[in-house]
Amino acid sequence: MSQQQPRRPSAELEEPIKYGDVFPVQGDLAGEPVRPGDANIMQQAENIITGRTQKGGAASVMQSASGHNERAGLVGHDDITRDTADRGVSVTEIQTEGRRIVCEGVAGQTVSQFSVPEPVPVTSPLGASMATEMVTVGEALEGAGIVQGDKPVELSDAAAIQAAEVRATGKKMAAPGGLAAAAQSAADINLTIAREEDKITIGDVLANATGRLAADKEVTREDAYGVVGAEMRNRPDLKAAPGGVAESVSLAAQLNESIAKYASK
Repeated sequence: MSQQQPRRPSAELEEPIKYGDVFPVQGDLAGEPVRPGDANIMQQAENIITGRTQKGGAASVMQSASGHNERAGLVGHDDITRDTADRGVSVTEIQTEGRRIVCEGVAGQTVSQFSVPEPVPVTSPLGASMATEMVTVGEALEGAGIVQGDKPVELSDAAAIQAAEVRATGKKMAAPGGLAAAAQSAADINLTIAREEDKITIGDVLANATGRLAADKEVTREDAYGVVGAEMRNRPDLKAAPGGVAESVSLAAQLNESIAKYASK
């Protein structure tokens, strides 16, 4: 993780954009540079909760700030703030008549709040009216493909995708020629390619993931545990990648639990 640059009045352009510059936050977080890893996680959470990246929302602000910091060489592409790693980001919603109030937070502090229209209720086969549809494993994988689109496929990604496919299909083994097989093949090929720009990316493998799965299902907490464990076991730091497959499946599980709780009221 890169260290915050000391303030030098004569070279203010070298100062990174910090959380306190763009959000009403306090404490240590206010002095932390906005990092790309934080922005990717927020974008993924915002996409899952609201269906897209919101103009003027926390994700777009963080992407812009972290992009500036990375281009200036002040933070690394995979950097994540320690407070964010420890306490995470959050995107929650409160249902009101005809609107949803979305509240976004970083490391326990609120950074953005806005409203979005209430989606048209969907009637499930059981007759229960739900505020929105549950997120499936395939949709969660597609979300990871969007957020990490240009990232080369690694062995940890392939392991997470295989765990997700097994969970989605209910089979003990991944299907030959399926999504997991494609991810494993991409990871193996990437090990033989020197130039990063020539490698097969997450976006290449996970495009239209839903249509490429033999079967699909709504994401549960147990699914998330399985995918997170597979990804972590295959990473040198034993941590899930920010904005990666495990992160996307975990966020989908959280959203589905919120939907189920709301529908039961």
